[in-house]
Amino acid sequence: MPIQGFILFDTAIGTCGLVWGDGGIVGAQLPEGSAAAARARIARRFPEAVEGAPPPAIRATVDAVIRLIAGEPVDLSKAPLDLGGLPDLHRRVYDVALTIQPGETLTYGEVARRIGEPHAAQAVGQALGKNPIPIIVPCHRVLAAGGRTGGFSANGGVDTKLKLLSIERARTGAEPTLFDGDPAFGLAARPAAKGAPP
Repeated sequence: MPIQGFILFDTAIGTCGLVWGDGGIVGAQLPEGSAAAARARIARRFPEAVEGAPPPAIRATVDAVIRLIAGEPVDLSKAPLDLGGLPDLHRRVYDVALTIQPGETLTYGEVARRIGEPHAAQAVGQALGKNPIPIIVPCHRVLAAGGRTGGFSANGGVDTKLKLLSIERARTGAEPTLFDGDPAFGLAARPAAKGAPP
């Protein structure tokens, strides 16, 4: 999977980045402290990537990520991804994560059941912690049982996860949010976040 390039771009939460190769997107960078820090992290993760203008499909994904982080309910599940070379369990977990729409969440246990391994909640968490394409593979939408946040390995940790969930107006517990049922936000009342034990 030869790496071709990367792009940095500004979003409502800071400078993000995407890295692509012949088969699609292979990496995503959530905001660091600065564009220089984001560029340095990409250089460590993907030393062969060259910064430059992306091909049209990657540019469309950049634009969609910008809109999602600005609060639009954008579906990124059809973004061109290259998950080749990743462990089978990770690919299956990421396939389930890709089905979680903005504003919705699943628990680690629910993801484990959906991949046919109901006792693998911890392995699901580990796979999500190694997600090379955060926000596009929306690991931030997977919570611990009972609506607890669980971990988040991207820069900023759980604070970044909560910020993304807040932008998406996702419910992370049984309590109603200020947005539920408010037509000004175009949102119908939603059921509580899934909280079945793993």
